[in-house]
Amino acid sequence: MCDTMVIVGDNRVLFAKNSDRDANEGQNLEWHPRRLNGKDATLRCTYIGIPDVRETNAVLLSRPFWIWGAEIGTNEHGVTIGNEAVFTKEPHESAPGLIGMDLLRLALERAETAETACGVITALLELYGQGGGCGHESKKFVYHNSFIVADRTSAFVLETAGRKHAIEQVSGVRSISNGLTIPEFRQRYTDTIKTRGSGAPVRQKRTQALCRTATNVAGLMAVLRDHGTAKDDGTPHYAWINGGLNAPCVHAGGMFASSQTTASWIAELSPNRSQHWVTGTSAPCIGLFKPVHVGTTVNPGPPAKDQSDHSLWWRHERFHRMVMKDPARLRPLFIPERDAVEARWIASPPAAQAAFDEASALLNKWTRLVSEQTVRDTRPVWTRRYWAKRDRMASV
Repeated sequence: MCDTMVIVGDNRVLFAKNSDRDANEGQNLEWHPRRLNGKDATLRCTYIGIPDVRETNAVLLSRPFWIWGAEIGTNEHGVTIGNEAVFTKEPHESAPGLIGMDLLRLALERAETAETACGVITALLELYGQGGGCGHESKKFVYHNSFIVADRTSAFVLETAGRKHAIEQVSGVRSISNGLTIPEFRQRYTDTIKTRGSGAPVRQKRTQALCRTATNVAGLMAVLRDHGTAKDDGTPHYAWINGGLNAPCVHAGGMFASSQTTASWIAELSPNRSQHWVTGTSAPCIGLFKPVHVGTTVNPGPPAKDQSDHSLWWRHERFHRMVMKDPARLRPLFIPERDAVEARWIASPPAAQAAFDEASALLNKWTRLVSEQTVRDTRPVWTRRYWAKRDRMASV
């Protein structure tokens, strides 16, 4: 479950996305250079192989560890894409095909503009269809996909139902969540019950409203950190049905549906430059957005999977799970310093590796501060049970 937003201005496009997935599903930042292929090269995606193209673009991806494709990404030409699960009345295909994350990565590898990227996605969709399990905990979890596809001057919403699709060019502010939004396409294909269960109507309405007042990177950081409540102490509201799915910054902990924001990304795109900001971790409300570029690789440490280890993602995840037991009490220990660091970086972005190194040291410092506290878990009983199970599964 996700939220993706875009703001198209006269000389700039702002893009933002939270990737919401299973709580123990590590998601990694990956830099891939251009790839030159032989004449008959085959590319293995998550479930199927397809013919590769002669040459690909360099890409930067935020990728769930077990999927070939990506939840969020950009390429050397500034094309930037985020995908969303959507629930439709169109039947799911029985045979494996491309999943939404595969389509996203293929478009980044093959397109130089947002409009061309939409053409890549729709052509592949019509040829191979969407098929295969998309969940980490349950491979039976299948869905169709929608996308915001942006570049340095324009953006599009692309929505799908099976092999069918609709495209709308964005003017001004646009957000999508886990529901179809293009009016005629939505009316024809929406699965209303599943869409409501995902919290999509509430989240999409809130992100659309919040983005109208977001004029810069800092403003979009605030949108991605929003918990949908008037009380601004960093405490999510956990509904017993779907946990924190009714707000952009999603916190898992529902009895029937649960997702967690496992990575976040903001892009500032203009004709002369592209600047990206990524967490590389879960929970943007306590995370740190770091500056990155496609052409400058970073060593963030070992990749994360689904077991607690020394990766950046899991180091932050252990910190996150401590803080969320009582965020109103624990966040003041480190949030002022976090905000000051981000403000300094936005004013004068450091080299990406320097930012990651500083962020790593801060994470160690904040983890020590939090671990020294005596904490009472303030979350509802159903949320505590959810996280106790995930901690056992991941050996946290």
